[in-house]
Amino acid sequence: MKKLVAYITCAYPDKNFTEDLILSLKENGVDFVELGVPFSDPVADGPVIEEANLKALQNGFRMRDLFEVSQKVAKEIDTLWMGYFNPFYKNGVDFHINKAKELGVKGFIIPDLPYEEACSYKDEFDKNGITLIDFVAPTDSKKRIKTVTKDAKTFIYLVAYAGITGAGKSENLSEVIANIREVSDTEIFLGFGVNEKTAKEKSKNVDGVIVGSAFVKILLDDNLTKSKKIDNILKLASFIKAEIN
Repeated sequence: MKKLVAYITCAYPDKNFTEDLILSLKENGVDFVELGVPFSDPVADGPVIEEANLKALQNGFRMRDLFEVSQKVAKEIDTLWMGYFNPFYKNGVDFHINKAKELGVKGFIIPDLPYEEACSYKDEFDKNGITLIDFVAPTDSKKRIKTVTKDAKTFIYLVAYAGITGAGKSENLSEVIANIREVSDTEIFLGFGVNEKTAKEKSKNVDGVIVGSAFVKILLDDNLTKSKKIDNILKLASFIKAEIN
């Protein structure tokens, strides 16, 4: 069965909401949660996730909120910290790796950490049994793909197009997928532009999809009560899981 990864901005609108939502997502077809770390300059994200990041920061988000939410959810559903390098670097990458291990977090997704720089941290991640997710872009050469994916664990994050999340672009990925399969047995999950309309098509030839903006749009809808936001996100997750399978 193909897998569904849900990106959720941590502690927006508040920590209890995030905890309740994530624990419910487990029962509605979600296999992994990307717990988004709010950051002031989320360069890989589109306006939807950027707005949620900024609102969470305005509400007073601190890294301890990430730890508290993770403590409640990570032992119930496979949890990844998705964030930009600066917040992890600020208090030490080693500190955050050890904290992730303590809390049962499976890995990190750091979109602005280039592979060559990430290599200097790989041993520490591996030593603690924590995955640093590797990215492949549609523009990567066959040689580059072999380099990036040779030690990939958990899943390979295939970026659906060059650009930012939520842009809804489309590219032919058959060649890049074939190139990954040739050198790696690790599952391939496709992210960027995946929603209820595109999930079925984008899930072809990959092992899972990553959905972010489609869920976060619901988080940002101030016309909905908190319980209605959760209901709508759960319905959307169930629909997408059915679509990709």
